[in-house]
Amino acid sequence: MQTADTPQPRLVGDTNWDGLHRPRIYYAIAATFCGLFLSVLDGSICNVALPSMAAQLGVPSEDSIWIVNAFQLAVMMLLLPFASLGELWGYKRVYVSGIVVFSIGSLLCALAPSFAALVVARTVQGVGAAMLMSVNTSLVKLIYPRRHLGEGVGLNATVVAIASVAGPALSAAILSVGPWPWLFAINVPIGIVTFAMARKYLPDNPVRVVGRRFNIREAVLNAATFGLFIGCVEAYSHDAPAPAVLGGAALMLAVGFAYVRMQRKEQYPMLPLDLLRIPIFTTSVATSVISFTAQMLVMVGMPFMLSHTFGLGAVGIGLLMVSWPVAIVFVAPLAGWLISRVHPGILGGVGLALMCAGCFMLSSADAATGHAGLVGRLMLCGAGFGLFQSPNNHLLLSSAPPQRAGSASGMLATARLTGQTLGAALVALLFHLAGPAAPHDALLLAACLTACAATCSCLRLKEKMAGA
Repeated sequence: MQTADTPQPRLVGDTNWDGLHRPRIYYAIAATFCGLFLSVLDGSICNVALPSMAAQLGVPSEDSIWIVNAFQLAVMMLLLPFASLGELWGYKRVYVSGIVVFSIGSLLCALAPSFAALVVARTVQGVGAAMLMSVNTSLVKLIYPRRHLGEGVGLNATVVAIASVAGPALSAAILSVGPWPWLFAINVPIGIVTFAMARKYLPDNPVRVVGRRFNIREAVLNAATFGLFIGCVEAYSHDAPAPAVLGGAALMLAVGFAYVRMQRKEQYPMLPLDLLRIPIFTTSVATSVISFTAQMLVMVGMPFMLSHTFGLGAVGIGLLMVSWPVAIVFVAPLAGWLISRVHPGILGGVGLALMCAGCFMLSSADAATGHAGLVGRLMLCGAGFGLFQSPNNHLLLSSAPPQRAGSASGMLATARLTGQTLGAALVALLFHLAGPAAPHDALLLAACLTACAATCSCLRLKEKMAGA
């Protein structure tokens, strides 16, 4: 908090920075996308192996979920603090340090002699992933010239989409030739190569704020707020006693209130309230949270439908579910190219309308629906989501001033992970309420939420775009 005697922060640097040029841009892109792919991938890569890992480590199946939760908690608690640190310390420095921490965590996971050691190592890995995710899109904004930023954001969205759903398939492939420690050991050589490229080719911050300091109290309150949020969601999803869940929720609200109250007094808040006062930024964040909630409802609910209604095994389910990211691979770059030609609000609205139609059709699928019909509906959802995600991310980033690009990047990742967490929790809630009908209800709810997100996206048409 600034006082009357404290020097006021001031902006210095090259405000006309317009990206990198060939050939350096190619190596910088590769370094950015490799780190992003690893950090997103490792959120789900060990899910398939949890039963065998629990058996080998001698822990109950319900306890093995902490191998996943430890990683997710670390990421959610630290995204915004590291995004803020990136604005002060440099996005490149945070990213390179994140690669080191993530690679060390991966090595510790591979060498973990016990369950407790593995959970600690996964927490270290999550810290590194938070560092990578928090500044990823900020680096994309620095790397690409302004006229090509839409294409860069589109490719970035493609990497996230592929990594989000590639975990089970890659996990099965690795486990077919080696034991579970190789799920983590494979990250180490890739991390070393990524570190070398990132250190040499990534640009430093062209714009920075002199006189601004990192606030430890803000970081602690941020971590406590998001940690309690994830903890409450996970506790409810795993049938924790109601008093414990309610007590945790009450504590979360109290800590969150204190956190927001502190942030309102800051010129550059860690929780970017200054950016949330920009209508088009806030609408983009809200649209992102709703759409990722809907996506996760499908990703978690659909496998149960494929298993119960269509009698498919794990391999068949995995092959069908790949239809979604395959569509994104083709559509997201196209959406990035269209950003400079069509208002992102229109692209997002059309894309989410397509996803909404796909979710409604999936919710009505029955045993008579063939595999081709399922693939077509999943690809319609994926194409719609790809058409939405790139323009939405571009609009969110471009609406933030240069010195707040780190916070915009952190908020983008936070919105994605918040939506995914809520989506998984809603599926658990539907299983409690609807039993065997839960997968159908999850897809129907996803369609309704996507319709709301499409409306939210179209509301941005009345807002003036950055630079317009």
